[in-house]
Formats: sequence, C-alpha cells, structure tokens
Amino acid sequence: MPTIAIYAGSFDPITRGHEELARRSRTFVDELVVAVTTNSSKRPLFSIEERTALIEATLGDAPGISVRAFDGLLADFAKSIGASLIIRGLRAAGDFEYEFQMALMNRHLGPGIETVFMVPSVETTYISSSIVREVARYGGDLTGLVHPVVATAIRAKFDKA
Repeated sequence: MPTIAIYAGSFDPITRGHEELARRSRTFVDELVVAVTTNSSKRPLFSIEERTALIEATLGDAPGISVRAFDGLLADFAKSIGASLIIRGLRAAGDFEYEFQMALMNRHLGPGIETVFMVPSVETTYISSSIVREVARYGGDLTGLVHPVVATAIRAKFDKA
C-alpha cells in the first residue's frame, strides 16, 4: 500500500522554506498532498483558491506531489484521503510545544496517523510567510524568499492596497 503524507498549512504565501520541505518530504513517501487550509486566527492575504494556485505553480514540476484545499480537522482530512503521515516543519524551538500538542491531538482523533517533524535547511530557517508579507508590504526584495510567481502575486496585492 502506498504511503501518503500530508503537509498542511495556510501557506499565505508559500515560501522557499515550504517548497524545500515539501520536496524533501516527497523523497520518503509515495505521495505527498500539500493541504491548504485557512487559519481561523489569521486574516489571509490570499484566498484559498489563490494560495492553491500559487502552490501548484511553485511545485507543479514535482512528481508525486498534489495540492488540495480542505476545511475542518486535519485528522479527518487525512483519514478521507488514506494518509498515514502528517509532515510538520519546525523552524525554531518555540514551534515545538504547539506542534507537539497538535501531533498528540491528531493521533487522538486519527489513530494510526503519525506526525513527522522536519527541520528546514539552514538557508530557509529564517523564512516565514508573515516575514515575507512584511518585506513585501514595505517594498523589500523577495528574491530567494519565494518563487518568482509568488513574488509577482504578492507585489500585485500590495500595489492594489
């Protein structure tokens, strides 16, 4: 049976760090589903449809990686697509406590679903979606932070503001 993993997040926007983690994750699973959701505690810059399209543009050449939007509990989504792994990135020690709690809750809600924590490359550790949005808001250089398609989309959002 193929191993299906989920790499879930709001990806608002997808960064080079997200991209790198998705590509590395795919090396040890048969299929990786990048699952796009809305974080109810944040106001997104991009709609879920726009975020999905940007992820597809960024990762479109990667075999075995698909992109799907979902709403609701991650454990329920994982069960619905037959995923047995959830991939989570840890950029800093401060991420661990929250991610650990979420991993335990997902295991409670979806017995048999395991969470794998991955650390980003040294080159992308400092990159977060919120930092990228802040840099873009003030006209900073996005080179190396996001795919060029994403940079163009972010610029278009802030040019309208």
